[in-house]
Amino acid sequence: MNKPSQLRVGLIGCGSIAADHVRGYLALAAGSGRLVAVADADPVRRADVSKLAGGVREYGDYTELLADSEIDAVDICLPHHLHRDAILAAAASGKHILAEKPLCLTAEEADEIGNAVTAAGVTLMCAHNQLFMPTVRRARELVDEGFCGDVHTVRTSDSFFVDFTPETMGWRANRLKSGGGELIDTGYHPAYLLLHLAGSEPTAVTAILSRYRLGFLDGEDSAQVSVRFGNGALGTLETSWAHDPAGTEKFALVGAEGALWGDGTTLWTRRRGQETHVEEFEPVDTFAAEIDHFVDSVRTGTRPVETHVEGTRVLEVILGAYRSSAEGRTVDLDELHPAGLGAGKGVDS
Repeated sequence: MNKPSQLRVGLIGCGSIAADHVRGYLALAAGSGRLVAVADADPVRRADVSKLAGGVREYGDYTELLADSEIDAVDICLPHHLHRDAILAAAASGKHILAEKPLCLTAEEADEIGNAVTAAGVTLMCAHNQLFMPTVRRARELVDEGFCGDVHTVRTSDSFFVDFTPETMGWRANRLKSGGGELIDTGYHPAYLLLHLAGSEPTAVTAILSRYRLGFLDGEDSAQVSVRFGNGALGTLETSWAHDPAGTEKFALVGAEGALWGDGTTLWTRRRGQETHVEEFEPVDTFAAEIDHFVDSVRTGTRPVETHVEGTRVLEVILGAYRSSAEGRTVDLDELHPAGLGAGKGVDS
C-alpha cells in the first residue's frame, strides 16, 4: 500500500464515541492527517459531527464514503454488530482502518477480517485507547525490561455505577447487536489491558457473570474473568456497570522479582526487598494519542501497537468467558477455532 504524506480519514458512524475521535483528529499536528468526511444514516447526527469536525463532507451511506478516492483511511465507530461488514468493505476498497472495540462479534468473523486485511495489504489498528495511558506505557516498558522478572499474576479492573435505562442504552441492551452485556463493552478495556501487560498468549478462561441492577439487559452488567497465559501467568479482570470499584488502581502486576500497579496518572513500582517508587504523569487525551499513533503508523508503514491479531485474542477471551459462564467450566480458547488456529489469530498485517 502507498504511504500517504497526509492521511485523509473518513469517520463511519456518528454516535456518542464519534466526538472523542473528532477531537483526536483536530489535535493532530499540521500536515500529518485530517478528518475529511463522515458517514451516518441519521442526518442530524451526521450534520452535528461534521460541524464539530469543521464542516467536512457528509455521506448517508458508508459505501459512498468508501468509494471516495480522496479518502485514504476510515475510522469505524459503528454499533458492535456492524463492525465486521464495515471492516471487510473498507479492506476491499483499499482503505486503512481504525476500528473501535470490539473487533467483531464471533471467532469466525475475526478470521474473515484477518484474511481480508492481510489480502488487501492494509493496516488495521484496534482502537484500544487505554493502552495510551502513560502509566500503561511505562508499565509495559518495565515488564519488557524484566523489572518484575517472570510474570506471575496480572489484575485489571474497570467498574463504575451507571443509571442506564432501556431508552439510554439503545442497541447496547440487545445481545444480538452488542454481542453480550457489559463484558464485551466496557469490559473490553480491562481485557485488552490484561493481555497487553501479561505479554503472552491467553490459553484458557474461567468466568462468572451476573446481572445485579440492569435487569432489562439481555446480558450481564458485571463480570469476573480469570485467564491462564502461555507463559504460566494468571490474569484476573473485574468489570461492572453496577458498582464503583473498591480500589482506585486500574492494573497491577506481580512477578518473581518485583511488582507494579497503577491508575491513569500514577505508577507504583517495587523490586523485591526494596522501597516502593512512585512516578507521576500528566494526564493525556488517550483518544488523541491513539489517533496520532494510527496516523503515524499508516504514514510510516510501521505496525500499530495492536492490530487485528491482538484484537482477535481479546475477543477470544471475551467469547471464552461467555462460554465458560454458560457451561460452568474452564474453556480452552482453542475450542473457539475447531478447525485449528483461526486466520485472525495467526496472521499479521
